[in-house]
Amino acid sequence: MTSLRACVLGLGEAGARIAADLALAGASVAAWDPVVAAAPDGVALAAGLEEAVAGAEVVLSVNAASAAVAVAREAAGALADGAVFADLNAAAPATKADAAEAVAPALFADVALLGPVPRRGLRTACLVSGPGAEAYAAWCARFDVPVEVVPGDAGAASTRKLLRSVFTKGLAAAAIEALEAARAAGCEPWLRADIVATLEDADAALLTRLEEGSRAHARRRVDEMEAAAELLRSLGVEPRVAEAAAAWLRDLAG
Repeated sequence: MTSLRACVLGLGEAGARIAADLALAGASVAAWDPVVAAAPDGVALAAGLEEAVAGAEVVLSVNAASAAVAVAREAAGALADGAVFADLNAAAPATKADAAEAVAPALFADVALLGPVPRRGLRTACLVSGPGAEAYAAWCARFDVPVEVVPGDAGAASTRKLLRSVFTKGLAAAAIEALEAARAAGCEPWLRADIVATLEDADAALLTRLEEGSRAHARRRVDEMEAAAELLRSLGVEPRVAEAAAAWLRDLAG
């Protein structure tokens, strides 16, 4: 492929995998992480952040959300003309907006990753918004990265990701709680198989039933979930999800 200079700021699990994939794809990759002593094969570990950023066409910030704005501010002065600063952190929309302001007038891309990076690396599907969205999407096309441009400013892509996270992380929490209680009750294999079957059969009709059924039968289901919460407590499991579900049903019943 045509020579391309990229920079990855943050060499945690996700950043290291993305940097390694870029190098394997033929890009010239510089990276910086103040707590990492070695970079993946094919990736040049810079002596500092500004050195890593200098000359890069695309700068990928893959850090903790709490550091996102500080990293953007530090990188701002070293960004090359026309460079795209892509923030891949799972941060709040307001944080993305602050990071965009920190690098202005450089092109800022709010990138929302939609899957676990260790599984697909650089080619993890994503949403992107902000002034640098189109440029970032064009860059992604060079690496066959599945990307969808979301209308709106920095924060629009992250808004969608976080809304999705309410479901995906909530689903994970419900599964963890239910399986822990089933383990204590001695029927984990049965419940595990039932959950798998439910997920395998999931479709649009199931989502409609979950939403409309909860509203139609809220009063009866409050009693059901209160009983479930009581059962979990008797099994030594704190019913965080069960009690939250009961609270939602009480609101719907009201």
